[in-house]
Amino acid sequence: MARQTRRRRKGGSNIHESFSDIALMMLGTFVFLLVVILITSRVSEQNELPKLKKQLEALEKELKVVESDKTRLKQNLEKILITDPEGEVDIILSAASIGRKDFDLFIEGLKDIPGKDLHMVVDASGSMHGVSAFLIPILRLIAVRSDKQVSAITWFSDRTIQTYTGTMGEMFDNLMSGAPFAGNIENIGLAFRMALKNAPLPGAYLLIGDEPSDDTVHYNEIPRPVFTLPLGRSDPYTEREYQALAQKTGGKMLLLDFK
Repeated sequence: MARQTRRRRKGGSNIHESFSDIALMMLGTFVFLLVVILITSRVSEQNELPKLKKQLEALEKELKVVESDKTRLKQNLEKILITDPEGEVDIILSAASIGRKDFDLFIEGLKDIPGKDLHMVVDASGSMHGVSAFLIPILRLIAVRSDKQVSAITWFSDRTIQTYTGTMGEMFDNLMSGAPFAGNIENIGLAFRMALKNAPLPGAYLLIGDEPSDDTVHYNEIPRPVFTLPLGRSDPYTEREYQALAQKTGGKMLLLDFK
């Protein structure tokens, strides 16, 4: 009887030892696989790192080329506008379908603007999207030809207002990249309140848009003359409001038709 008990104990001990051996083998296999994965990953990283480094260097070179081209184009555009060759001006006006005579008459009207600096207030809603491609070069021409310093540019659309200050090039670039030319709310009244808050008082304001305001414009709160420029299609409501804004503030409505 005692002999049978010893046999059972011996058999039970062997089972526990077998399970223990299997567990150790599994643990050893897991550790081995983990080491293999780590080694493989390290080798892969070492092989991929030079490739990634080369790709990064190539992208940095491309970025430098793009930045160089952008700088060169900006310099060329500024040079064109400063030297103002007649042929280049005609190209810009022709692209915007504006007659040279009409543009010259418009510039003559700008010379009535008091002072040397001008704050442009631009409608950047969706209705202006059709002229947005021509707007920036035309505004540059206006600034240079009128002999006025643009001190600030404010755009408005859907109750969103943004004012830019700095060099003329920086402000027009910010307008081109930041203005949405989307939305359907022309908040001219709010635009002037924010323009007064965000920038020093200029000699005059130049309002550029193609639709009447959706909010109230408080003429008596604008301390400088507003010269208005209704663009695009002939709209009696827009022209009536722009004419009233100019008259009430001591400015003048100007005409320049983008066709």
